[in-house]
Amino acid sequence: MSVTDEIRTCLQAAFDPRELEVIDDSESHRGHAGYQDGGESHFNVRIRAAAFEGQNRVARHRAVHKALGDIVPRIHALALDIDT
Repeated sequence: MSVTDEIRTCLQAAFDPRELEVIDDSESHRGHAGYQDGGESHFNVRIRAAAFEGQNRVARHRAVHKALGDIVPRIHALALDIDT
């Protein structure tokens, strides 16, 4: 399973989002720190879920990182756009 699919699966299971977009943005970082051939090093995630209701930005980010577990240390960059 690709890292993109792993991220999508974990977030879907944890938050049952109404909107989830996981984009492998690695190619736009070619030549920069953390880039690896084949991609799957830099990701942009847009997620909308009722589970984030009442949480501040930091709490939302912590919840996503917790849901992703051991995936986070395996990637170089993770940009998050989180809302309800």
